[in-house]
Amino acid sequence: MKFNWEGVMPAVFTWLKASKSGALEIDFDTTQKQAAGILKVQGKGGSRMNGLVGSGTLGENSYLSANQRLSLLKSLSEVAKDYDVPLISGAAAETKEELATIVEELAITGVDTVMVMPPKTKELPSDDEMYAYYELAESTARSAGISVMPYNNPDAAGYHPLSTELLLKLAELPNINALKISTIDVSIIETMLLANKDLKILAGVDTVTVHAGLAGACGGITGVGCIFPKASVSMQEYVSNGQWAEANKISQAMNSISYLDAQPLLMEYLKLAMGIHHNDVAGGLRTFGKKLSQNQIDDVRARYILARERLEVLDLID
Repeated sequence: MKFNWEGVMPAVFTWLKASKSGALEIDFDTTQKQAAGILKVQGKGGSRMNGLVGSGTLGENSYLSANQRLSLLKSLSEVAKDYDVPLISGAAAETKEELATIVEELAITGVDTVMVMPPKTKELPSDDEMYAYYELAESTARSAGISVMPYNNPDAAGYHPLSTELLLKLAELPNINALKISTIDVSIIETMLLANKDLKILAGVDTVTVHAGLAGACGGITGVGCIFPKASVSMQEYVSNGQWAEANKISQAMNSISYLDAQPLLMEYLKLAMGIHHNDVAGGLRTFGKKLSQNQIDDVRARYILARERLEVLDLID
């Protein structure tokens, strides 16, 4: 399947609520409404988000059960269809066979593209083993009518980085249409595009959106864009048009909060910022992840306020 990978795509948060027993459960209605609210926002040039990422790192993927993930993605597929954008979700497993099963399950829920992370193994696989892992995922996805996006995150603890040589080889598989590179070292993007100018590469860290665009990235997957979608889409519009000075103004305005996207607790931090933005601090603090200290909460609030004030000057608060 072919999609227009140019542009920005939000990695939406999984909103939670307290059940009658007091335990946290997924708030499907609020999650859908917030995803729809992000997708309907236009940038200054009139464009919108080009995809929807559900149950990713920011969506508490690592904390959800398999049934919770599949139910969440099924509900988000309705939103993606309403806005005619691809639904993207992540997947990782210890073995290629386990991964193939996950890909099949995701296809049934309505996922259009699976971001495949390196295998969850203690020992670093060889490039041949890594290739076989992705190759089976790609062929399984092709049979199911969906596509695969290799996801390289060399800066994240626990992920095995994919070599540039392996990424270029994977990009030749017929059902791999884009690559996600999550690193502040954007020279990786430049190096790969020098080897294959036709690659579609998405940046995965909000702090380097402009720099990744200069290196040749065609777009990005954003967390901060869930909070400030008009600013995120407008910045990508400027990047795509080569209007670097204008793009950089927005990047600088969001700098205080984009910083959080490159931190180990990015999900907890950005979810709280989303809660502050929507006057729902309690909701932003409901997470299956780590509980934030008061100092961390105060820091996120200060960073959010600073970014908002700067974006208001640029007329980029939707």
